Amino acid sequence: MFGICNLAIIPLRFEPSDRSEIVSQVLFGEHFEILEQLKQWSRIKMQYDDYEGWIDSKQFQLISESSFNQLSEDAIILNADLIEYITAPNNLLIPIPLGSSISFLNYNDINTSNFDFEGTKISGIKPKEGLINTAFLYLNAPYLWGGKTPFGIDCSGFTQMVYKLNGYKLLRDASQQATQGEPLSFIEESEPGDLAFFDNEEGNIIHVGIIMEDNYIIHASGKVRIDRLDHLGIYNAEINKHTHKLRVIKKII
Repeated sequence: MFGICNLAIIPLRFEPSDRSEIVSQVLFGEHFEILEQLKQWSRIKMQYDDYEGWIDSKQFQLISESSFNQLSEDAIILNADLIEYITAPNNLLIPIPLGSSISFLNYNDINTSNFDFEGTKISGIKPKEGLINTAFLYLNAPYLWGGKTPFGIDCSGFTQMVYKLNGYKLLRDASQQATQGEPLSFIEESEPGDLAFFDNEEGNIIHVGIIMEDNYIIHASGKVRIDRLDHLGIYNAEINKHTHKLRVIKKII
């Protein structure tokens, strides 16, 4: 079985319970495979990044296997505005956040042929230079574990969505993203848009940010913010100390 998110944002949970940890979010228009169904919950695997979790069975729409396959093959078209509205029949407005997928709005068998979207669309692969401009759209977004939108986002959700809006695919978690791309030996070798990863005392990757010019980094920590980056890690000038220990820099593009 297959499904698609027909609401603005729904939580993807670790376990089938409203009290369970939110590990990610499913945005409007994202589609997935249904791996298991309980009475009120469905365990899904996202098509975009293979991420798995549980969603409320009342919060999505079933689609056919042919629609799932077609959506998976078609070019990804995303909402490029911070918030926009889908106009549904009877003038019903559905708010959708930045990065929502609108690829399926002309699919007759998903009951969206009467939906209308008049906002700014983005699709295709963009120049690497565009990553930082996109990152600025999320500046000051509050940190939210599992979040993927300007209304709440975590560090790897931030990097994944910035890259996605520019046509590049990243995995969901920081530890997964750290397996992608080519490692660089020095900060001086990096370019704006490269990713910096940070670890804890056990050596586990726990944080990621996007490198900017002149040894700055934009990342989600408390909020999406800009700090200094040096060979030790992230230096927060407001509190005069390093907050994250640098592990590796990766060139994805």
